[in-house]
Amino acid sequence: MTSTLRPPAQPSFRRDDWQQGYVSQTEEQAYWAEAIEGQLPPDLIGTLFRNGPGQLDVNGQRFHHPFDGDGMISAFTFTGSRVHFRNRYVRTPGFIAEKQAGKILYRGVFGTQKPGGMLANVFDLKIKNIANTNIRYWGDKLLALWEAAEPFRLDPKTLETLGPEYLDGLLKPGQAFSAHPRIDPGSRRTGGQPRLVNFGVQAGLSSTISIYEFEADGRLVQQQSRTVPGFAFLHDFAITENYYVFFQNPVSLNPIPFVLGLKGAGQCISLDAQKATQILLVPRDPAQPVRSFDTEPCFVFHHANAFEMGDRLAIDSICYISFPSIDAGTDFLEVDFDSVAPGQLFRFELDLSTGKSSARRCLEARACEFPCQHPATVGQPTRYYYMGVTDAPTGNAPLQAIMKVDLEHQSTLLEESVGSTLHSFAPRGFINEPLFVPRPQGQTEDDGWVLVLIYNAERQASDLVILNAQDLSETARVKLKQHIPYGLHGSFVADTFGVV
Repeated sequence: MTSTLRPPAQPSFRRDDWQQGYVSQTEEQAYWAEAIEGQLPPDLIGTLFRNGPGQLDVNGQRFHHPFDGDGMISAFTFTGSRVHFRNRYVRTPGFIAEKQAGKILYRGVFGTQKPGGMLANVFDLKIKNIANTNIRYWGDKLLALWEAAEPFRLDPKTLETLGPEYLDGLLKPGQAFSAHPRIDPGSRRTGGQPRLVNFGVQAGLSSTISIYEFEADGRLVQQQSRTVPGFAFLHDFAITENYYVFFQNPVSLNPIPFVLGLKGAGQCISLDAQKATQILLVPRDPAQPVRSFDTEPCFVFHHANAFEMGDRLAIDSICYISFPSIDAGTDFLEVDFDSVAPGQLFRFELDLSTGKSSARRCLEARACEFPCQHPATVGQPTRYYYMGVTDAPTGNAPLQAIMKVDLEHQSTLLEESVGSTLHSFAPRGFINEPLFVPRPQGQTEDDGWVLVLIYNAERQASDLVILNAQDLSETARVKLKQHIPYGLHGSFVADTFGVV
C-alpha cells in the first residue's frame, strides 16, 4: 500500500495551537449567534447536530485517549437569517457517576484506566457507555450513538437526555448498535423510499453481524444476522442497492492484558500486515449467502461510498497501513505525526461474476479522513467527495483543510491532485468532519454547502464555517463564544424543532 510519510518542508501548524482543541468544555450554553461574518444562505434551514468527546478529564484526571471522552452534543439551528447554538452533555449513568464522585470510575476502550494501577483495574471489565461518536434523527427520535452499546435518546429541541433507547425492544441493555448508520436515499429495493440501515457486531473467535433496516417512521422492516469466521473489528460499513459491505480488518485481539488491568481493550488489538483484508458482501436479501473477497492488507475505519456497476462493485475507503493506537505511557498530545502513516483514499473493485478483486487504486494520496458526499448518491455512483485533509500535500499532520475530490478528473500521479479543490484553514485552524448539505431544489450534485466546525486557535474558540460546495469559497462564518473540542460525526436534518 502506498504511504506518504515525508514531512513537509515547514510544518503548517503549531503543536500548542492544536493541543488547545483538546481542552475539556465545562460549560453548556444556548444562545443566538451574534458574531457572523459573511452572509448566511437564506435557503439553508434546518439543524446541524454534532457529537464528540467534550469532556477529556475528570477533575484533572485525564483520559488516556480522546475517544474515551464523554459525548457532548452541539446543535446549530439555521432559520435562513439567524443561527441558534446549544451544547449539552449526554447524561449517561457513567457520566453522572463520575461527576458526582469527582474522579474516573471506569476503564476506557482506548486505554483509560482507573487511578490505582493494576490492582484497581484487574478483572474489572465494565466499560461505560460514553455515547460520543455520532448523532442521528430518525423516526422522530434523536439518538446519540456509540458502537459498543445501545443509543441514548435526546430531546431534539433542548438536548435533554431522555434515557437509553432500546428501539421498541429490538436491543437489550449493552447490546452493540453501530455509530455509523447509512441512509439509503431510496433505491429500487426500498421502492424509492429512504431507509436507515445499521448494524451491530458481537465479536469473538467467530463474529455475528446483526443488520437492521428502518423505514422513515422508525419502523423496523428488515433484520438479519450473519456469522463470519474470525474476530471482526467493524467500525463502519457501506451499502449498495443489493449489498451491505464490511471490511474485516486483519486484526487479532489478545484480551489478557485487558483482563489483568494493564491495557485498554483497544490497545490489545494488533494488525497482521501479512494477512489479507477480507471484503465481506452481505446480500440485503437474507436468503442469499455471504461472499468474501481478499484484498491487500490494510486497516479501514471509514468508508466513503460503494456502488454497483453491472457485475462489478466498487468501494471507496480511507486506508491505513497500521492500526492507530496509543500505547500505555504515551501522551496523545505529544504524538509524532511524522512517524504515523496517514490515511489515504483508495478504490477497491470486485468482480461479482468471478469472485475476484482487482488491485486497489489510490484516489487521493494526501492524508485524509471523514469523507462525505451528496446524500442522494449514497450507494450509487457519485462524482464528488468532500474530505478533511492536511494542509500540506505530503506527510502527516492534523487535518486543517477541506478537499473536494472530483472523481471524473483524477490524476494518475499520486503526488498531484488534478481533480481536487482545496480550502485550507492553516496555520491556526483545525477542522472536524465536513458535512455536505444539498441546496433545496439544487440542480447539480455539488449544488449546496459544506458545513465544517473548526477550532480557531487565534480566538481559542470554535467557528462554524459554511463553504460553497461548488468552489469551496467561504460563504459565512459563525463565531461561537466558546470552543468545542474536536468531535467525531454529525448529521443535518431539515427541521428547526420549534426554535423559532
